[in-house]
Amino acid sequence: MLARRNFLKVSLLAGGGLLLSASIPATAKAASLGKAGPDAVALNAYVRIAPDGKVTITAKNPEIGQGVKMMLPMLIAEELDADWASVQIEQADLDARYPGQVAGGSTATPLNWLPLRQVGAAGRQMLIGAAAAEWSVSAAECETAPGEVLHKPSGRRLSYGALASKAAAQPVPNLATIKLKDPKAFRIIGQPIRNLEVPRIVTGQPMFGIDVSVPGMLYAVFQKCDVHGGKLVSSNVAEIRKLPGVKAAFEVKGGNDLRGLLDGVAVVAENWWQANRARQQLDIIWNEGDIGGQSSGDFAATAVRMSKGKPESILRSDGDAKAAFGKAAHVVEAAYSYPFLSHINLEPQNCTAHYANGKLEIWAPTQNPAPGAKLVASTLGIPETAITVHMTRVGGGFGRRLSNDYMVEAAWIAKVAGAPVKLLWTREDDMRHDFYRPAGFHFFKGGVDAKGQLIALSDHFVTFSENGAIAASADMGPAEFPARMVENLEFGVSMIPLRTPTGPLRAPRSNGLGFAFQSFLDELAHASGRDPVQFALDILGAPRLLPDPPGPRQGPGFHTGRMRGVIELAAEKAGWGKKTLPKGTGMGLAYYFSHLGYFAEVVQASVSAGGAITVEKIWVAGDIGSQIINPLNAENQAQGAALDGIGTALGQGLTVENGRIVQGNFDSVLPLRMRQAPPVEVHFRVTEFPPTGLGEPALPPALPALANAIFAATGRRIRSLPLKDHDLSTTA
Repeated sequence: MLARRNFLKVSLLAGGGLLLSASIPATAKAASLGKAGPDAVALNAYVRIAPDGKVTITAKNPEIGQGVKMMLPMLIAEELDADWASVQIEQADLDARYPGQVAGGSTATPLNWLPLRQVGAAGRQMLIGAAAAEWSVSAAECETAPGEVLHKPSGRRLSYGALASKAAAQPVPNLATIKLKDPKAFRIIGQPIRNLEVPRIVTGQPMFGIDVSVPGMLYAVFQKCDVHGGKLVSSNVAEIRKLPGVKAAFEVKGGNDLRGLLDGVAVVAENWWQANRARQQLDIIWNEGDIGGQSSGDFAATAVRMSKGKPESILRSDGDAKAAFGKAAHVVEAAYSYPFLSHINLEPQNCTAHYANGKLEIWAPTQNPAPGAKLVASTLGIPETAITVHMTRVGGGFGRRLSNDYMVEAAWIAKVAGAPVKLLWTREDDMRHDFYRPAGFHFFKGGVDAKGQLIALSDHFVTFSENGAIAASADMGPAEFPARMVENLEFGVSMIPLRTPTGPLRAPRSNGLGFAFQSFLDELAHASGRDPVQFALDILGAPRLLPDPPGPRQGPGFHTGRMRGVIELAAEKAGWGKKTLPKGTGMGLAYYFSHLGYFAEVVQASVSAGGAITVEKIWVAGDIGSQIINPLNAENQAQGAALDGIGTALGQGLTVENGRIVQGNFDSVLPLRMRQAPPVEVHFRVTEFPPTGLGEPALPPALPALANAIFAATGRRIRSLPLKDHDLSTTA
């Protein structure tokens, strides 16, 4: 149901085509995602029908590999009853007609599922109306087939192209009352449609931000302090300007916002190699400020010290956990931790900018272009209306490109240099100037009764603060599983001050919390002699909806039945408990609710005598509602998320030392290699609930499922990541 009435605008294109433009407020589901109020997402959809029958659908959201450039047009094309073979898709620029142009939070499906279908249905109704007027018959006697309107009683038919100009004169339908297709009649939605850009991607054709080239373009690098927020004292830019190929070198005095323009030195040259060679000869003196206590060793020691005292604040308290521990047959205490992570996008941050005559043109692989334009406008002192942002395809976002620091850097350098400039970061820039997934420390205590039922759980969560408030993506909600399902439960929080900037990484919060909680719950199951699957089902109890507690991130609640369903499906497909596995091989289960998606995963892994880990197979079971819009892309997304989680667990983690990140490249932060990637078998449960997104929710269970599989294989419990830091050899 729509929150309020939608509006459809109709225009006549040059040459007789039809343009549909719909301004659509956020849906009721969007409100449940925290998008209601003055910041509500206003979604736009545009359809052009040319006289030759070609249908052009504009994809308004950034394409970061999640398939949204295909998915959103599929919704419109389905209800329009377009001939998919005649559909063309184009990427929108940042445009005020398209509010909500953002890729993040797996929100594209829940926000657009109904509104964009309504846009297509309105177009179909107007085309039918035009045909009925042409034939002097009732619109009720007409129907559509792909790309045409039919009048079966007389056998007449007209193509959409022939009707486009007349359809533009038809009355504008009310989107709130327009009739949509029965899902049983879908021809496009639900079909495994291959991404139209795959051939260009696999043949290396230019399409990413890093590929942009404009006439007269120069290349730029930007050196910032490796201690985040460090201030520039002096540099040898005068000497750098004399180096071969260097066109400009200058100091930049920025502000204190780590997501904006910071102090640094820019070097602009004829090509990037010259610019980077000149950068290597920079001699800069920085004021790093107070970096005391800003090292990973300090953080870990502080967390242990804090864990021995009372939490600074109580996030949730149900029943009497302390008394329940005294009655438990088994009590387990364990400390879990996870490290800082970089996004490690394969395409490093880059942006091309051209400033001339008071106007700025930008080509950027951004997930969130509107705040980027606002940041650039305020920094350069120009109106937002003077900025054009072209959204390129993104070579990996994962939340990193929700921030637009690289965009404002390129814009500033281009304005000073007086020429079009492509700013390109190195891999070391990417890792050392990221907005990191925050580390976290969990000090758990759990109690089970004589029947193996979980009766008490506590977690003292030690996390990080920035300027006195909890750091970005470093918080935990009061509804964190298994809250609401354990009678006696307490979540406490303490914070360590942090200078290192943090932010969302694919499945923010869930990617760390899932590892800690799901690993500890598996530990409790084994300590009580219970099968982890049955232990999980007992915690969930009868199928029911548990409402979220009130708060700024209140969502639609947690449905225990949906989680039970995916756990049972994953266990069934994996043959849980029905296989005799060789020595050194084990299966691990984990499950998690993230970004409105319910996922359970089983990992089968083996550990050699020398400690080498082989992930043999992953089974993924998901519930994302009543419709899988593009099954091919859905399978790919679930596979990619699970493998992303496995790669994170195996070889990724950052160390902070004296306020700076130690690691800088793929020799120390290890992406998953092709030879390490196991088969991933994906299954979806189709339920009666509204469709939801898929970019993130399949990731969190992968990490603890692997850790739990290693325990099953070796008897050794993994309580910290990455796994490359553990010696699992039989002699350890």
